[in-house]
Amino acid sequence: MATDLDRPYGCTAKPSSLLNSIVMSIANMAGKMLVSTSSSKAENTEKWKLTDHLRFMVMLISWLMLWVLRFFMDLFSCSMISPPDYHLGGSSTVRRFQLSPYSSSATGEALPSSGSSLDLILRNRVDVGLAAKALVKALTHVLALLNEIPASSRKYQYTMAMADQIMEDNARHGHSALLHVNRLALASSFTRTSALLYRCLQVQTSPSGDYGDSWHLRAIKAIPFGSCIASYMKAITMCLNAAFSWFDTATTRFQRRDYNVEPDMMAEKLAQELLWVTNKLRCYGGVNEALVQWSLASGLASLSLNASPRVQGSVVKISAFLFRELTRKDLEIARQVKFQLLVLWTPLFCHASNGHAYPILTSFQKAEIERAMDEVISNFPAMEQELILTTWLENYAVSVSDWPNLRLAYDRWCQSTREMVHH
Repeated sequence: MATDLDRPYGCTAKPSSLLNSIVMSIANMAGKMLVSTSSSKAENTEKWKLTDHLRFMVMLISWLMLWVLRFFMDLFSCSMISPPDYHLGGSSTVRRFQLSPYSSSATGEALPSSGSSLDLILRNRVDVGLAAKALVKALTHVLALLNEIPASSRKYQYTMAMADQIMEDNARHGHSALLHVNRLALASSFTRTSALLYRCLQVQTSPSGDYGDSWHLRAIKAIPFGSCIASYMKAITMCLNAAFSWFDTATTRFQRRDYNVEPDMMAEKLAQELLWVTNKLRCYGGVNEALVQWSLASGLASLSLNASPRVQGSVVKISAFLFRELTRKDLEIARQVKFQLLVLWTPLFCHASNGHAYPILTSFQKAEIERAMDEVISNFPAMEQELILTTWLENYAVSVSDWPNLRLAYDRWCQSTREMVHH
């Protein structure tokens, strides 16, 4: 009975005994090393010798390997317990109906005909799902190639036209599944392009590759004796980075080819592609995904303040485009998303350059965005209005730009606060 139940549900994955033995041996070694290190420290109060430092580093590496192996054990065990329909392309469901124990003599001719029609329906559903997945993969691949092909290449416009043609053909049929294909691929491209733009701007800000202590090192330094542990971990990280630098991976090749040669041009290219993807998301009804991702891009928002004027121009256009979407009545947007968008990207509006040969936004567009921001701010509670308007005033007061001018929203908040005091 157990084996019969295991087959349809696929619950046959068990942790490897070899992996378990490795984890237990590493745990025992790390525990013994911890006891040895603590006992040597208690017995000898003098300064640590070289062997003590090496022992402490081995202990840290052992514990780190233990947690990494534990993570992979959980990951592999979960991935192996997957539905058999996925591995068999959906045919196992059909086979279970085909191998039903009912006999034709007992059920007559009705069951075979109904069974064949049911098999046909299931096959059609499986075929539709597989076809949609194939289209998503193909379109995602084409959009990913846009990030890698240089803009000066003659194949760049060819690839962009191919992506446009695929999306237009999907939309021309008007099928909901095909429109969903466009949205999924464009959302994936938005995530990828914004991450590449962030990494490119980060490399420009710190060309040496030294970004300071990461968040986990700063957290470790906050605990007792954390500075000593953080120094060890930083040394280990430097050693690992030096070792990994010998391997010519695709990521390092991409960084060398695109970031170190012409970082400004690469960032400008990625920003323009992100603007193009944002417009496509709006055309195919996926702008909500862009709003959510843009509201979480705090790192990109801070790096955009010091980006080149051309990069700032594209990023400002993206933010302005998304801000106009906040007032749409047919779009349900979470209040937290609206709040984070205003707090993160209002400083860029204040500090962004005006462009080279022409303004980034026209006067009409600026007035339209100001009205949209004022309308959205007025719908927030008083405390959230205060945070948004305080952020705006701090940046607006020290910038040379006169836009966006949210004085009306600020005065309205002050008046409503006075009325609360009177009551």
